[in-house]
Parts: sequence; C-alpha cells; structure tokens
Amino acid sequence: MKINRFNVRVYGICIENNCLLITDEIRGGMKMTKLPGGGLEFGEGIHDALVREFEEEMGILVEVGDIFYVNPFLEVSTFTPSNQVIAMFYWVKLLERPEDAIFSDKPFDFEELEGMQKFRWFPLEKLSDEMMTFNTDKGMVARLQAFLASQK
Repeated sequence: MKINRFNVRVYGICIENNCLLITDEIRGGMKMTKLPGGGLEFGEGIHDALVREFEEEMGILVEVGDIFYVNPFLEVSTFTPSNQVIAMFYWVKLLERPEDAIFSDKPFDFEELEGMQKFRWFPLEKLSDEMMTFNTDKGMVARLQAFLASQK
C-alpha cells in the first residue's frame, strides 16, 4: 500500500519519584503499552493537542515543556498502513493529582474490552525499550535511557 498521509502523534514524558508514566490500552483490538498522548487534530497546535490528550485520557491538566525526541525513521501506522507516523515526545508536568482509580501496578489490569486504559508509574531502573509496543516509543525509551545515564 502506498503511504499518502502523515499521522502526527504527540506524547508526554512524565517522570516523578524516579518513575515514568506509561499507559496500557486496548485500541483497534490490540493491546499496547506506550506513553500517554495521541493524535494531532487539524487546526490544533502541538502543545494544545498534548494538553487535550491528557485531559481526555486522565482528566487532568498538564504543563508542556521542551521537546525531547522525534522519531527519525520511517514508521508506518499499525492501524492505517497508508499513514506515515511522526511521533513527538515532550516533557510534561502534571498540574493536578489524578484519581487512583486510573492507576495500577500491574500491566493490563482491566477487563479486555476495546477502549480500556490504565496508567502505571514504571520504575526508571527497570525501563526497557522491549516493554513498549511501538517503534516510536522504543526509540524514545532508548534515547531517555542514554539521557538519564549522562545525568549521573
């Protein structure tokens, strides 16, 4: 299939207490682990999209910081093979405390139904690109690990 459209995605890197905020979801019948965020809508700014995604998914406001990573490789959409994915990862800070009901300590800790989602605080020392579903997240995790190692 020919690629004929860009799919711009924006995700938040949120670190608190040496843990990274990640999400487990079921979309399009597929189980996935990734960072919180989603697609840019037409007529929307990138920061606005990220704020909207956190409000939709977690019901909270975030402050969007600097960009950290953009996938430098060709990534074809898993769900729409005619789309090329461009994923941007920004530092974010939670401005509110979400309810505990949306968090779990276990992966996919919910009934396996379309649209289900839970968030986890994952320890940075256990973080691995292998735990992420999509290549864009894997690339970001590898870059994050290198960045964190350089800060020691």
